[in-house]
Amino acid sequence: MQRYPMTPEGKVALEKELQQLKTVDRPRIIQAIAEAREHGDLKENAEYHAAREQQGFCEGRIQDIEGKLGAIQEIDVKTLEQNGRVVFGVTVTIENLDTEERKTYKIVGDDEADFKINKISVNSPIARGLLGKNEGDEVKIQTPQGEVEYEIVSVEYI
Repeated sequence: MQRYPMTPEGKVALEKELQQLKTVDRPRIIQAIAEAREHGDLKENAEYHAAREQQGFCEGRIQDIEGKLGAIQEIDVKTLEQNGRVVFGVTVTIENLDTEERKTYKIVGDDEADFKINKISVNSPIARGLLGKNEGDEVKIQTPQGEVEYEIVSVEYI
Protein backbone atom coordinates (compact mmCIF):
# COMPACT_ATOMS: atom_id res chain seq x y z
CA MET A 1 0.00 0.00 0.00
CA GLN A 2 1.30 3.45 -0.89
CA ARG A 3 1.97 5.72 2.08
CA TYR A 4 1.41 9.48 1.86
CA PRO A 5 3.90 11.53 3.90
CA MET A 6 2.15 14.48 5.51
CA THR A 7 2.74 17.05 8.21
CA PRO A 8 0.31 17.24 11.16
CA GLU A 9 -0.99 20.55 9.72
CA GLY A 10 -1.62 18.91 6.35
CA LYS A 11 -3.57 16.08 7.98
CA VAL A 12 -5.75 18.57 9.87
CA ALA A 13 -6.43 20.50 6.64
CA LEU A 14 -7.50 17.31 4.84
CA GLU A 15 -9.74 16.32 7.74
CA LYS A 16 -11.37 19.78 7.66
CA GLU A 17 -11.94 19.53 3.90
CA LEU A 18 -13.51 16.08 4.34
CA GLN A 19 -15.79 17.41 7.09
CA GLN A 20 -16.84 20.33 4.84
CA LEU A 21 -17.58 18.00 1.93
CA LYS A 22 -19.64 15.57 4.03
CA THR A 23 -21.59 17.99 6.21
CA VAL A 24 -22.03 21.08 4.00
CA ASP A 25 -21.35 20.41 0.32
CA ARG A 26 -22.92 16.94 0.00
CA PRO A 27 -26.28 17.96 1.60
CA ARG A 28 -26.37 21.18 -0.47
CA ILE A 29 -25.82 19.22 -3.70
CA ILE A 30 -28.46 16.62 -2.77
CA GLN A 31 -30.92 19.48 -2.13
CA ALA A 32 -30.05 21.06 -5.50
CA ILE A 33 -30.68 17.73 -7.27
CA ALA A 34 -34.04 17.35 -5.53
CA GLU A 35 -35.07 20.87 -6.51
CA ALA A 36 -33.96 20.36 -10.11
CA ARG A 37 -35.97 17.11 -10.31
CA GLU A 38 -39.08 19.04 -9.36
CA HIS A 39 -38.69 21.14 -12.51
CA GLY A 40 -39.68 18.20 -14.67
CA ASP A 41 -37.96 16.85 -17.80
CA LEU A 42 -34.47 15.82 -16.71
CA LYS A 43 -33.10 15.60 -20.27
CA GLU A 44 -33.48 19.34 -20.80
CA ASN A 45 -32.69 20.36 -17.21
CA ALA A 46 -29.30 22.11 -17.03
CA GLU A 47 -29.53 22.65 -13.25
CA TYR A 48 -30.04 18.91 -12.74
CA HIS A 49 -27.03 17.99 -14.89
CA ALA A 50 -24.83 20.61 -13.22
CA ALA A 51 -25.83 19.37 -9.76
CA ARG A 52 -25.15 15.74 -10.77
CA GLU A 53 -21.73 16.77 -12.06
CA GLN A 54 -21.01 18.54 -8.75
CA GLN A 55 -22.16 15.44 -6.91
CA GLY A 56 -19.74 13.26 -8.89
CA PHE A 57 -16.85 15.61 -8.14
CA CYS A 58 -17.77 15.83 -4.44
CA GLU A 59 -18.08 12.05 -4.00
CA GLY A 60 -14.83 11.48 -5.88
CA ARG A 61 -12.99 13.96 -3.67
CA ILE A 62 -14.47 12.36 -0.52
CA GLN A 63 -13.17 8.95 -1.64
CA ASP A 64 -9.78 10.43 -2.52
CA ILE A 65 -9.39 12.11 0.88
CA GLU A 66 -10.61 9.06 2.82
CA GLY A 67 -8.12 6.89 0.94
CA LYS A 68 -5.25 9.26 1.66
CA LEU A 69 -6.19 9.67 5.33
CA GLY A 70 -6.16 5.87 5.61
CA ALA A 71 -2.64 5.71 4.18
CA ILE A 72 -1.03 8.76 5.81
CA GLN A 73 2.45 8.58 7.22
CA GLU A 74 2.26 11.54 9.58
CA ILE A 75 5.67 13.09 10.18
CA ASP A 76 6.04 15.74 12.87
CA VAL A 77 9.39 17.37 12.22
CA LYS A 78 9.45 18.82 15.76
CA THR A 79 9.95 15.30 17.15
CA LEU A 80 12.98 14.53 14.94
CA GLU A 81 16.62 14.96 15.87
CA GLN A 82 17.57 18.52 14.94
CA ASN A 83 20.92 17.88 13.33
CA GLY A 84 20.82 20.26 10.34
CA ARG A 85 19.90 17.52 7.88
CA VAL A 86 17.25 18.24 5.24
CA VAL A 87 14.34 15.82 5.73
CA PHE A 88 10.60 15.84 5.10
CA GLY A 89 8.85 18.65 6.98
CA VAL A 90 11.80 20.99 7.53
CA THR A 91 11.94 24.62 6.53
CA VAL A 92 15.09 25.17 4.52
CA THR A 93 16.70 28.41 3.36
CA ILE A 94 18.90 28.18 0.28
CA GLU A 95 21.04 30.77 -1.46
CA ASN A 96 21.70 30.81 -5.20
CA LEU A 97 25.49 30.98 -5.40
CA ASP A 98 25.42 33.01 -8.65
CA THR A 99 22.80 35.64 -7.74
CA GLU A 100 23.03 35.49 -3.92
CA GLU A 101 19.21 35.36 -3.91
CA ARG A 102 17.79 33.52 -0.90
CA LYS A 103 14.63 31.43 -0.85
CA THR A 104 12.96 29.65 2.04
CA TYR A 105 10.83 26.54 1.48
CA LYS A 106 8.96 24.10 3.70
CA ILE A 107 9.15 20.55 2.34
CA VAL A 108 5.68 18.99 2.58
CA GLY A 109 3.51 16.24 1.08
CA ASP A 110 1.97 16.52 -2.40
CA ASP A 111 -1.46 17.55 -1.06
CA GLU A 112 0.02 20.34 1.06
CA ALA A 113 2.29 21.86 -1.56
CA ASP A 114 1.55 25.48 -2.48
CA PHE A 115 4.38 27.27 -4.22
CA LYS A 116 2.76 30.68 -3.59
CA ILE A 117 3.35 30.27 0.14
CA ASN A 118 6.73 28.50 -0.30
CA LYS A 119 5.49 25.00 0.54
CA ILE A 120 7.07 22.61 -1.95
CA SER A 121 6.29 18.96 -2.56
CA VAL A 122 8.74 16.39 -1.29
CA ASN A 123 8.67 15.08 -4.89
CA SER A 124 9.63 18.41 -6.50
CA PRO A 125 13.06 18.72 -8.15
CA ILE A 126 14.22 21.26 -5.55
CA ALA A 127 13.17 19.10 -2.59
CA ARG A 128 14.66 15.96 -4.13
CA GLY A 129 17.94 17.82 -4.64
CA LEU A 130 18.00 18.98 -1.01
CA LEU A 131 16.84 15.87 0.85
CA GLY A 132 19.59 14.16 2.78
CA LYS A 133 21.95 17.13 2.53
CA ASN A 134 23.08 19.20 5.51
CA GLU A 135 23.17 22.84 6.52
CA GLY A 136 26.23 24.42 4.87
CA ASP A 137 26.30 21.95 1.96
CA GLU A 138 26.44 23.16 -1.63
CA VAL A 139 24.07 21.37 -4.01
CA LYS A 140 23.42 21.45 -7.74
CA ILE A 141 19.74 21.32 -8.67
CA GLN A 142 18.34 20.89 -12.15
CA THR A 143 15.75 23.64 -12.77
CA PRO A 144 13.82 24.68 -15.90
CA GLN A 145 16.52 27.36 -16.39
CA GLY A 146 19.27 24.74 -16.20
CA GLU A 147 21.49 23.54 -13.38
CA VAL A 148 21.69 25.97 -10.45
CA GLU A 149 24.11 25.76 -7.54
CA TYR A 150 22.77 26.54 -4.07
CA GLU A 151 24.13 26.63 -0.56
CA ILE A 152 21.91 25.35 2.23
CA VAL A 153 21.94 28.35 4.59
CA SER A 154 19.67 27.00 7.34
CA VAL A 155 17.49 24.03 8.22
CA GLU A 156 14.70 24.65 10.74
CA TYR A 157 12.61 21.96 12.42
CA ILE A 158 9.48 24.10 12.96
